[in-house]
Amino acid sequence: MQEGHIPGERIDRVILMIRGEKVMLDADLANLYGVTTKRLNEQVKRNMARFPHTFMFQLTKAEFDGLKSHYLRS
Repeated sequence: MQEGHIPGERIDRVILMIRGEKVMLDADLANLYGVTTKRLNEQVKRNMARFPHTFMFQLTKAEFDGLKSHYLRS
């Protein structure tokens, strides 16, 4: 495996459907890149001009609770 290459099947496992869009949670994305979630979010905030405005969104409480209960059942 090449350095910096993340296998597609590893990515596929963390893709979720939220609001009809394929998304990844910041914690899962940070894990794929081997950094902390805090560090990932800091870098995104520092470099907002590099990302489209649709790159991220905040989950509603209901969405968060639904994901939390889903993960608890899994």
